[in-house]
Amino acid sequence: MNTIMNPHHFHPPSPPRLSPPRMGGRKRKADDYGRPDDNGYPEDEQMNTSPSHSPNAYNRPTHSQNRIKRQRNNVSGRPLPLSRLLETVDVNALKSILQVMCDRHPELTAEVSSLVPRPTVSSALTTLNNYEASVRSAFPYGGNSTGDYAYNRVRPALMQLLDALSDYTPHFLPPNEAQASTSLAFLDEATNIIHRLPTWDNPVHNHSKNMAYEEIAKAWVLVVQEAAKRGAGIGLHTGGWDTKLGKHVDQSEGRMQAALTQMRQSVGWMGDSGNGQRRIGGLGFNMHSTGVQVPVRSW
Repeated sequence: MNTIMNPHHFHPPSPPRLSPPRMGGRKRKADDYGRPDDNGYPEDEQMNTSPSHSPNAYNRPTHSQNRIKRQRNNVSGRPLPLSRLLETVDVNALKSILQVMCDRHPELTAEVSSLVPRPTVSSALTTLNNYEASVRSAFPYGGNSTGDYAYNRVRPALMQLLDALSDYTPHFLPPNEAQASTSLAFLDEATNIIHRLPTWDNPVHNHSKNMAYEEIAKAWVLVVQEAAKRGAGIGLHTGGWDTKLGKHVDQSEGRMQAALTQMRQSVGWMGDSGNGQRRIGGLGFNMHSTGVQVPVRSW
């Protein structure tokens, strides 16, 4: 017998109860630490990604510090300081720069001159010898070395040498130079440079060399006069300068005779010694009265 169910007593089946999602995840065992999760990162690292849980949170630079650091790491071009610029400049260019500065600002001339080391006899002669080397290198190969063509080739370098000589010579003369020995040392070598100047076939071209002899002879006269005032001429003999000057007169073919005449007047002379020679009193130096008068010792 079928039992008819009362519809008032019918209850539909309840839907299955879904469990809420687990926020904290499953309980981890000891061997689960360090095991990667679905994202590929260990679970213990995911738990520590919060800045509040990071042990280095307080050591991280702030935004402003990062900006300063980026500015310091920027590389940009800048000009060299003056000290580095001068390291790359050769001597001739540096001289030109200084000369231009002094020409544009004359008030700097005295200051620059006071800062430049005073030239010595050695440094001045080195410069003059360089000019002389330029004269020799200017000669053409072959042909007449004393003719007009050679003179035209050599003339620019020759004029530079003579100009330098006329500038350096007064520097070593009194009163600018107080030591007579220094003045005489320079004049001795400067006169040798003049001896080595070429003699040209055309007498007109030799005018500059003749003028150089005339000027250097005046310099010798001035130095001899000052030396005689200080030491009554004795210093000229002890240094052998009278002998050297006599040789210069010989090489110049008498064009420096005025200097030797001044030497005789400065040191003082006694009368003839009876054998055709004149004797410098008490010093044992003899000067022949004929020919080019070169002092020689009598012993």
